Amino acid sequence: MSAPSSISSRSAGSITDVAGIKVGHFSDTRRPTGCTVVMARDGAVGGVDVRGAAPGTRETDLLAPGNLVQQVHAVMLAGGSAWGLAAAEGAMRWMEERDIGMDVRFGTLPIVPAAVLFDLPMGDARIRPDAAAGYAACEAASTAAPAEGNVGAGTGALVGKLFGVNRAMKGGVGTASVTVGGVTVGALIAVNSLGDVIDHNTGQPVAGARTEDGKALLDTRRALLRGDLPKPLLAGTNTTIGVIATDAVLTKVQANRLANVSHDGLARAINPVHTMSDGDTLFALATGRVPLEGNAPGMTVLSTMAAEVVAIATLRAVHAARAVTVGELHIPCAADLAATRGS
Repeated sequence: MSAPSSISSRSAGSITDVAGIKVGHFSDTRRPTGCTVVMARDGAVGGVDVRGAAPGTRETDLLAPGNLVQQVHAVMLAGGSAWGLAAAEGAMRWMEERDIGMDVRFGTLPIVPAAVLFDLPMGDARIRPDAAAGYAACEAASTAAPAEGNVGAGTGALVGKLFGVNRAMKGGVGTASVTVGGVTVGALIAVNSLGDVIDHNTGQPVAGARTEDGKALLDTRRALLRGDLPKPLLAGTNTTIGVIATDAVLTKVQANRLANVSHDGLARAINPVHTMSDGDTLFALATGRVPLEGNAPGMTVLSTMAAEVVAIATLRAVHAARAVTVGELHIPCAADLAATRGS
C-alpha cells in the first residue's frame, strides 16, 4: 500500500498571488479540451526552457537572452496538440483590441508565446482550442485564484500512459505560490505526463499507470526497471506545460535561468519525465514589482522557490482532477484510487 499523500486540503496559494498576473481558463464542453492564459497586461520579462523531446510551441525563440524582445504580455497553454497553438491568436486579438502590447509604430503588437499538450485521445479529435477559445480565456482572466483540475489546458489531460491509455489516470491543472522575504513565486502547471505523478514529500506515486486490473498504481519507474515492456508510443502524445511567475525584478538572462531550474520541480513530481514522447516546456515571467536588493532573496532562493511551487502545483493538478468517461474509455482520478485503498 502506498503511503498517504502529504498534500493538505488547504490552499497552497496560486500564481495570481504574483502582482501583475491574471489567469483565465476556457474549457470546451463538447469534449474534454481547453486552454489557459497567464496574462501580464503591463508586460513581464520572459524566459523559457524546453526539456521534452517532442514540444509544440510558439514564439519561444524570441525569449532567448540574446534576442531583441524583452517583455511578453501573456502565455497561452492549450490542449489540441499543434492545432491548439491557434488559441494564441485569440489572445493577441483580445489584447490588440485593448491596446496591450509592444508599440511597433504601425500598431500595438501583443507578444504571446504558447505551448500545447496532446489530449486528442479524449473524444472527437477534430474539436480543439482555436482563436475563439483563446479569446474566451482572456475574457475570463482575473486575479482570483484559478480553478484547478479538469479545466483549461488540463481539461483533457491524462497521466501515466506508458502502458496504454486504458491504464492511465486523469491529469489536469494545478497552481501554487510561495513568498519569501517579500518576493512571491507562483506556478501554474498543466499535467499531461507520460510518467507517474509523485508526491515529492513521500516519494510515492499518487497518479499514473495502473495495474492490469485497473485497481492500483503500477509504479512506472519500478515496472520499467524490472523489465516490464511499455506500449509502443507515438512521439508527442503527452507533455507537461506551465508558467512560473514572480514579482521580482529580473533580467532576461535571469528569467531564462528561472525557467531552467523550475524543471527540477517537474523532476521531483513526475517519473519518468522529459521523455522522447513528452514536450515538457516551462515559461518564466517576471513582473518586476519587487527589486532584488537589500534583504530580498537572490537567484539561489528564487530558484529553490520556483522548483518547489512547480512540484506542488503538479501534485495539486492530479489531486484536483476528477474522473471522466468518454465513450467506452473511463479514466479514474487519484481520489478514486485513494478511496479504493482506504476501503
